[in-house]
Amino acid sequence: MAYPENILILDILPLSADTARLVRVYGTAPCVVLPTVLPAPEGGSFAVTELGGYCFSEKPRSLPAADKTCRYTVEPDGTARLTRAFGQAVGGTCRRYDFDFDAPASDADTLHPVCGNFLEEIALPDSLQVIGSCAFYNCRSLRLLTVGSGSLTVGSDVFLNCFALETIRVQAAPGDSTGLFALVNNITEAVRAEFRPAGAAAPLAALWYPAYWEDIEETPAHILLHTFSGQGYHYRQCFLNNIFLPAEYDSIFPQGHDADDANVMAMLCFDRLRYPWQLTEAAAGHYRAFLAANTDRVLARLLKAQDLDGIRALLALDVLDKAGFASAAALAAKAENAAAAALLADAEHKKYAPQPKKQRYDFDF
Repeated sequence: MAYPENILILDILPLSADTARLVRVYGTAPCVVLPTVLPAPEGGSFAVTELGGYCFSEKPRSLPAADKTCRYTVEPDGTARLTRAFGQAVGGTCRRYDFDFDAPASDADTLHPVCGNFLEEIALPDSLQVIGSCAFYNCRSLRLLTVGSGSLTVGSDVFLNCFALETIRVQAAPGDSTGLFALVNNITEAVRAEFRPAGAAAPLAALWYPAYWEDIEETPAHILLHTFSGQGYHYRQCFLNNIFLPAEYDSIFPQGHDADDANVMAMLCFDRLRYPWQLTEAAAGHYRAFLAANTDRVLARLLKAQDLDGIRALLALDVLDKAGFASAAALAAKAENAAAAALLADAEHKKYAPQPKKQRYDFDF
């Protein structure tokens, strides 16, 4: 059966008269925007406040029975329509669909679970308060997660095996209380977070959280010793009452970062300078020094992403010297990116072109 492009089907479990838990999503596209409010069967509405455990896993656990849930069709324009309520069809004949199976179909015209390797981007409802354990278990292609401005309670192993997850976008200002603390503390791999209110043209702040490893050793006295490798754990603690603390975050970098991935640390410096929310001159100095010595790492990433705006931002920071420009030009040539090469050449010319000598006149009287 064929469906319109980007149509979604949601199964929710009502929790009260006006709140509900999302338990499963079906659709045709790997990029999903979930609605915040759904019409209730007896009038009023449900706010989606929870994601069920294993919600986006290929193999869900303990799905509620059909007579306990409501099913909605969400049109491409975001309009949600109730189609089944507690096992009974609403507004027409009830059709039975067997969506869940071990291997999701590859046919883009067939509805199947939005889960596992199929899911690439998702925007969660602004009303969300709870993310259940293993909600995104084995979503190996998930690269962008967008969340609202509210605080979150997050279960365990929510992002287990989400190796491609690179960006968490928080639709709030950096000084707001959000769910970022709970999210980044559920991820041990390197991840980028950005504060970007809905409708904003660019982030207000962008932060990198390097990967870290926890080692547990038992002493002869049966005392467990916890040690951490890398600064990633410390970066993740820079919150108070779910509010990001920029001064504490910036104070970590000068303490040392030899155990961290230099590519990630170069991006940390670049993004902190590019979006300098409450960045002091002293902290900026440390970031600029490291970035100046590692511009190739940042430029290689920007060239791979074909991010010309990012390259312009890097040039605007004025951290490239003669050798840096030469190395950057070689990278752009290797990437066969003529537009980037032109940007670099123009910036180098403006910085190093010889200034015309002022003419001197001798007047005899």
